[in-house]
Amino acid sequence: DNSMQGSLALVGGDEFQSGCQDLDLAVLETTKLEKPAVLILPTAAAHQNPSKAAANGIEYFSKLGADATSLMVLDPDQANESSLVSQVESAQVVYITGGDPKYLITVLRSSLLLDRLIYQNRNGMAIIGSSAGAMVMAAWIRYRNWVSGLELVPGVAVMPHHERYDPDQIMRQMTENIPENTTVLGIDAQTGCMSGTNEWTVLGPGKVTVYSSSGWQRYKCGGTFSL
Repeated sequence: DNSMQGSLALVGGDEFQSGCQDLDLAVLETTKLEKPAVLILPTAAAHQNPSKAAANGIEYFSKLGADATSLMVLDPDQANESSLVSQVESAQVVYITGGDPKYLITVLRSSLLLDRLIYQNRNGMAIIGSSAGAMVMAAWIRYRNWVSGLELVPGVAVMPHHERYDPDQIMRQMTENIPENTTVLGIDAQTGCMSGTNEWTVLGPGKVTVYSSSGWQRYKCGGTFSL
């Protein structure tokens, strides 16, 4: 029964900027609460400035009317520390920030935190990932070659900051070696897509480019596509 499943949202980067509000407000609305609890998870920024990433997220979501706090899981030990991880249980939304996708996946893979995120999402909690966060939520991540992601969103790979790329060129590069039955989502900065019952909705000032074996298609704010 998927009726309880919380929404999933993938953002192309530059999180916590004004352009992101369409998507983030739409996710907050799915909670049907006046002041949803949002947890900012700055793990991907652990080697940059995780406190700043968390503070930016808290300030931004507070302005949107949420009750925002940080979940400072910055290494694999903390991702398996039940006293920290249990904070996820009281959140309606978890936001996984950008940063280093390789480090993020190392911390989350096979962790207590990942188990809890999946369990809570099945029971109604929303998860938003931006840039590195969106990349690891997918089934596949491309570095020099393809490696498996955390598969919160099956059958998908994410290319963030896609406003920098030419779709025809990407199409030529990808067709050789894209994993079987995988849809690649090229997501522009400050733009995202949110899962619904049967389709994904694009929100934000940029576009989402959907690549499949048959070609690519672009969707702008309000557009919907199925996977």
